[in-house]
Amino acid sequence: MTKVCRTIASLRQTQSALKAAGRSSALVPTMGALHDGHLALVTHAASLADAVIATIFVNPTQFGPNEDLDRYPRQEQADLDALQRAGVHAVFMPDVEEMYGSHDATRILMEGPALGLESDFRPHFFQGVATVVSRLLLASMCDIAVFGEKDYQQLLVIKRMVADLKIPVAIQGSPTVREADGLALSSRNAYLSEDERERAPELNRALQICRETLRSGASEADALAKAVAHVKAFDFRPDYIELRDAQTLGPLQDLGSARLLAAAWLGKTRLIDNIAV
Repeated sequence: MTKVCRTIASLRQTQSALKAAGRSSALVPTMGALHDGHLALVTHAASLADAVIATIFVNPTQFGPNEDLDRYPRQEQADLDALQRAGVHAVFMPDVEEMYGSHDATRILMEGPALGLESDFRPHFFQGVATVVSRLLLASMCDIAVFGEKDYQQLLVIKRMVADLKIPVAIQGSPTVREADGLALSSRNAYLSEDERERAPELNRALQICRETLRSGASEADALAKAVAHVKAFDFRPDYIELRDAQTLGPLQDLGSARLLAAAWLGKTRLIDNIAV
């Protein structure tokens, strides 16, 4: 039976029991509204440790004032049922007061891989992500934490934060899970209309076109322009489609270590995606 922890004290008690039994643990942080991509993270985590602890917390500090905090999909019981079927040992489901508190005064300011891309359009985002993830890692004290590569910049930001703050946890990436037509799984896909859902895979297709163009020897500028033109032809409004170094997200030095990253609006839904070159 999956244990539900609502407080950090309960979570730490659960972790203490695991350690006393000599069992390792892996953390899978989520904001709920679980789909097959989240469950793939759980499966990956289960292959790395004896027990999996998942978290469900819609983190307010990573949402801007005009973003979708209030309408972000929430389905607590369905999520708990799915995690229990997946064999998760415990689920941490705190409220905002438990995570931040009325006198909270600490935030983490990120640079390095947090600069540019998402930060150009959501300047608050990585401060909120780094702050909440650091608290989840320290509250759970798991040996490993697993994050999806769909949020590739976020993955590198978390790796950098953990290294810089010397938090004793190994961060593992897990490959993006996609629908059969190539659309990356995301809780926000639920916002798409039927017509938008049909066009949504073209963001991934644009990245593939860009990769093919680069491999043919075309310039970076020409390849990226081709990708932008492709998504605009399907009525996307791109925030960015960029080619970056896969390890640092800095300017690209070698095509052999490159990542294509994109974010674009389709109607009222913002989609992100990335692929290796």
